[in-house]
Amino acid sequence: MYILKRIFTMIVTIWVIATLTFVIMKFIPGDPFSSDAQTLPEDVIHNIRAKYNLDKPVPVQYLLYMKNLATFDLGPSTQSRTRDVNALISDGFPVSATLGIQSLIIAIFFGLLLGIIAALNHNKFLDYTSMVIAIIGISVPSFILAPLLIKFLAVKWHLFPVASWGTWKHTILPSLALAATPLAVIARFMRSSMLEVMSQNYMKMAESKGLSPVGIVVRHGIRNAILPVVTFIGPLFAVLITGTFVIEKIFAIPGLGKHFVDSILNRDYPVILGITVFFSSILILTLFLIDISYRLIDPRIKLTSKGD
Repeated sequence: MYILKRIFTMIVTIWVIATLTFVIMKFIPGDPFSSDAQTLPEDVIHNIRAKYNLDKPVPVQYLLYMKNLATFDLGPSTQSRTRDVNALISDGFPVSATLGIQSLIIAIFFGLLLGIIAALNHNKFLDYTSMVIAIIGISVPSFILAPLLIKFLAVKWHLFPVASWGTWKHTILPSLALAATPLAVIARFMRSSMLEVMSQNYMKMAESKGLSPVGIVVRHGIRNAILPVVTFIGPLFAVLITGTFVIEKIFAIPGLGKHFVDSILNRDYPVILGITVFFSSILILTLFLIDISYRLIDPRIKLTSKGD
């Protein structure tokens, strides 16, 4: 029953997001072809608008859009004459997903490692060092870190290529720029959670029973401390795999982020709507899967909705 309720809620949420995005687009003055109205004949502009249903009343446009959305047809792009929105997402999503998954792995691995090291060495040198790294990662935005990585690792020392996409070497710099902030946040979450867990009575009881320190940390410490981190990783996963706009633009990566920025600059409403709905769907689905994963991590957690 809980899963059915969540699925229904997910569908309603996506509908609300799609509706709000559509309404916001309609509140913006003009349309994607307003700039062409002064250079092209009036009948040509009329035919173009008719092709994209912009000559119809807004309620009719909304119904047509929802009908296409229900059949997973996100419509044609107003700027690309060869690819529709579905094709743009199909081309851009694998690129963004590759970059996002790689940066997520970096953030999770080193974030958890730093957090665990800091907690196990509380108020010692390694704790202070780990937290300094975390503070730097949180304080320096990715759009500042990215040019610094390009300047030193690409331009000055020629270690990695930049402003192109092809081999795994092209993913290193943008992955590092994307991973820095979430790595720092995960490290701080893990440190705080580990410190709280290690102060619990069952940890002291496990130690009194003669269990090895490594076994106590792995079986009881990390397993219980990682739940708050999993909560943060869910939305982070959705954000990273669907494209980070600034980083993809800086590194000229042909992912969803770049398509989204270009669609805003070109007022390509179908692409804006399509990517927004796609991103929202990924985020909502990820949050649902994270809730399910709680049960796998800790069998004591029961998946029930309010009133069950």
